Amino acid sequence: MNKIKQYRNLFGVSQEALAEEMEVTRQTIISLEKGKYTASLNLAYKLAKYFETTIEDIFFSENEEEDV
Repeated sequence: MNKIKQYRNLFGVSQEALAEEMEVTRQTIISLEKGKYTASLNLAYKLAKYFETTIEDIFFSENEEEDV
């Protein structure tokens, strides 16, 4: 699972507003948050830059990193 929803709530941004910023559809944001869609590297980079964090922080939990 990823932390997009948590970051979105922290920044006070709606799914629609985030989708607009990322130049994707709201459905893409919904699918990302539910883990039904994997972000492209470009989208992951844009999300990390927008939320002022790293790609790893958004998309990888500590448990997943241990499994790699």
